Amino acid sequence: MASNVIYLTESGYQKLKAELGHLRSVERPAISAQIAEARDKGDLSENAEYDAAKEAQGMLEMRIAKMESDLANARILDQSQIDTDKVQILSKVRLLNLNTKKEVTYMLVSENEANLKEGKLAIGTPIGKALLGRSKGDKIEVNAPVGIINFEILDITV
Repeated sequence: MASNVIYLTESGYQKLKAELGHLRSVERPAISAQIAEARDKGDLSENAEYDAAKEAQGMLEMRIAKMESDLANARILDQSQIDTDKVQILSKVRLLNLNTKKEVTYMLVSENEANLKEGKLAIGTPIGKALLGRSKGDKIEVNAPVGIINFEILDITV
């Protein structure tokens, strides 16, 4: 499997590491206990609890493997090195939606850290892709799932 570099902030890296630790130390033993309990109930060929616990274990192990891979391929970005002349990952971009005349601010982050409630927009989204490499004052048109949206970049910060 080809390794893909994952760009994270320091806090995003620590959050991923903590979640992996939780899965290993809390979730994995809990599923093992469920499997043992289901196994004690007798015939495994007709034991739905056992099948469900084994399936949950497989899903958990896949999640753990993915997180381990992400952490191994992670590169922590230094926000002090971010250039504010052009939009790039970790840029905070203040936009004016020219359709609604409302201002919005997004921080462009990797897919792993995206959270719209926190204003963190993944660089792989239509808006994120359209913003990359743009400068203050640029007007962009984004073909989003809700239709065409026109933005003007008001400000780029870190």
